[in-house]
Amino acid sequence: MAGEREAPLIWLIAGEPSGDLIGARLISALRQRTGGNVRISGIGGEAMAEEGVDSLFPISDIAVMGLVEIIPRIPTIKRRMRETISCIEAERPDIVVSIDAPGFCYDIWKGLRGSDIPLVHYVAPTVWAWRPDRAKKFAAELDHLMALLPFEPPYFEKEGLETTFVGHPVLEGGAGRGDGKAFRNSHGIAADQKIIGVLPGSRRGEIRKLIPVFREASARVLENDPETVFVFPTVSYLKDAIREATTNWPGRTVVVATVNDKYNAFAAANAAMAASGTVSLELAMARVPHVIAYRMNRLTVTLVKILHGVHQKYANLLNILLDREVVPEFIQENCRPDLIATGVSDLLGAGEAHDRQVAAIEEALDMLRPENGTPSGTAADVVLSVLGARKRQGELNS
Repeated sequence: MAGEREAPLIWLIAGEPSGDLIGARLISALRQRTGGNVRISGIGGEAMAEEGVDSLFPISDIAVMGLVEIIPRIPTIKRRMRETISCIEAERPDIVVSIDAPGFCYDIWKGLRGSDIPLVHYVAPTVWAWRPDRAKKFAAELDHLMALLPFEPPYFEKEGLETTFVGHPVLEGGAGRGDGKAFRNSHGIAADQKIIGVLPGSRRGEIRKLIPVFREASARVLENDPETVFVFPTVSYLKDAIREATTNWPGRTVVVATVNDKYNAFAAANAAMAASGTVSLELAMARVPHVIAYRMNRLTVTLVKILHGVHQKYANLLNILLDREVVPEFIQENCRPDLIATGVSDLLGAGEAHDRQVAAIEEALDMLRPENGTPSGTAADVVLSVLGARKRQGELNS
C-alpha cells in the first residue's frame, strides 16, 4: 500500500470525445513508462473509463461548440467548472493535464492560481487561425504546452511558454487498421456495392445542421448509383439520435457505434462526407477520399469575425498542412447538397480526383509524426519530465 500512496496522482481533464481518446492513450503510455506506479483521476468519457477513470461528471455536459449554441448551457458549464476546481483542490494532485477544450480549461487554470500544482495542456489552441491573443493568455497560466502540429510551438515559445511538438494522436488511433471485408460480410454488402461514410459530427448541434444537407446529397448520389449504402459511424451516446435521423434516409443505411466498427467501416468505404474536424484525419489514416462540410449558426460566425477575426484560408487540417485544397471544403454558404454530392461522386472509384487526394494524404500524414516514438509516448515523457522537474525543485526548496 505504501507504494500506491507514493505514486504520483495525475489529474486529467478531457472535455469532448476526441480529448477522451487522447487521454486514454496518454494514461496507457504513462503506465508503461512508470511500471504502473501512477494514479489517475479526472474527467473523461468512455475511452478513459476503460482505463479506469471514474469521471467526475459526463463530458457531454461540457462538450458544446459555438458562441450562440453555448448560451443555454452556461449555467451547467459554470457549475461543472466550480466542481472541477473544488475537486482538484481537495485531491491535491501532483500535476493537472488538461486536454483540448480550451474554453472550459482556461477557467480551471485561473481557478487554480496559487495552488502550486503544475499545469500542462495537451493540444495547442489554433492561434494561427484565430485569436492569436490566446498564446499570451495560455503562457500566463501554464507550465507546459503540448502541440499536435509541427508549426505551432513558435507561437507560444515567443510568449515564454515551453512548448513541445508531440505529434498527432490520430497516427496511433487504429483508423488505418480496419477490416473492410469483414464489415461488408457482417452487413451483407456486396463487394461491388459502393459504400459512402456519413459523419455529421460528434455534437448534437452539428448533427442537426448537417443531417438534412447530407440526406439530400445522398439522394443525389443515389440517382447515379441506386445500390449505394450509407454507413454512419458514431459514438454510443449519439447512436439513438443518428438512428432516428436516418429513418427516412434515401437508400440503405447502417449505423455503428463502436470504435472497432467505425474503423472497419472506414476500411470498407469508397468515399465519405464528414463534418469538419478530427474525423477527417481518421479518414485520411484509412486512406478514404472524402469531402468536409460545416455550417455554423450565422450569428456565431458573424460574432467570431467581428470579435476575433479569422486568419486561416482553409478549415481542413490536411489542406492547412499542405497549403492547398486536397480535401474539398463545403463551408457555410457552400454547404449545399448539390456541391457535396458532386464532390463525393468525383471521389468514387479510381479516378484522378481519388488518386490525387490519396497521394496528398500520405504527404500530410508524414508531417504529423514526432521525431521518435508515438504521440502518446512523447506526451507521457513530457508529463513525467514536468513532474520530475517540480519534484527536484521541491527538494531544493526543502
